[in-house]
Amino acid sequence: MQAVPIAFYDTKPYDREYFTRGAAETAVELRFHEFRLDASNAASASGSRAVCVFVNDRLDRECLKVLAGLGVELIALRCAGFNNADLEAARELGLAVVRVPAYSPHAVAEHAVTLLMALNRKIHRAFNRVRELNFSLGGLVGFDLHGKTVGIVGTGKIGRIAAQIFRGFGCEVVAYDPFPMDEWAASNQVRYVALDELLGKSDMISLHLPLTPETFHLIDAASIARMKPGVYLVNTSRGKLVDSAAVIHALKTRHLGGVALDVYEEEEGVFFEDHSATALQDDVLSRLLTFPNVLITSHQAFLTHEALTAIAAVTLDSIGRFSEGLEPVAERVLV
Repeated sequence: MQAVPIAFYDTKPYDREYFTRGAAETAVELRFHEFRLDASNAASASGSRAVCVFVNDRLDRECLKVLAGLGVELIALRCAGFNNADLEAARELGLAVVRVPAYSPHAVAEHAVTLLMALNRKIHRAFNRVRELNFSLGGLVGFDLHGKTVGIVGTGKIGRIAAQIFRGFGCEVVAYDPFPMDEWAASNQVRYVALDELLGKSDMISLHLPLTPETFHLIDAASIARMKPGVYLVNTSRGKLVDSAAVIHALKTRHLGGVALDVYEEEEGVFFEDHSATALQDDVLSRLLTFPNVLITSHQAFLTHEALTAIAAVTLDSIGRFSEGLEPVAERVLV
């Protein structure tokens, strides 16, 4: 059987390791590129039947037109989110689009809880202090999660797992979702409430929802003003759910007690790259990094062995099924 050529973009060593391992017994030819895909370099997909992309590749109409003209038939997103792809243009151009809807919801949910716990207990500050042989405890006081109220915004697979972890700590968990799952909520002692009630009641708020026109800047100055003073905010979903300028203002006025982010609204070109030898050009991100009660990781919530294995397996299976003329698994299909 002739190998199916696939062009991979924005790849890192871990991508190449897990996809190479996963493709060992498949009829695919992996063509790895380190740069991000956009209209200016889409010609690099020449000779490929499929392209595999990540969250910061730019699949706008112009890029998709180039890909379609080259004979590319399939766009495989090795992630759950798809806000970087123009699905309407893909449909018009006859390009199929698939994704990985649930690689490891445990990985992201656990990272959200880890960020909150590390921020609350000042682990990042304590680590740096002890490395300098400073064993004092001043300024490191946190609070018990037990008995506090956690608001989960979005109860998809990740949100539900995060809620269950917080219930394990003895937290009261309230949730908001336009499509509530009442049976799950009842069995896990989670209570659905209106968004305004969640904002006003929660000691900690964790975001677990996709980026859509309706959720863009869901957390802005107005919604922050409705939050309880001193609330902790966690975002491991999509950066543009949060208005960074509003967050900075709320941190300066101490309305927000702490912020933990694995995503940032202007992360493209910054996250996943090493900028340690240059000045950071993003003034908003630079300002966020100055706050002692802000903890930021660079979109690594998905980065576990289990998740990377699942991402490679699901993506390669979708590509294999497509190349054989079979329908990809329905929940993976976007177009």
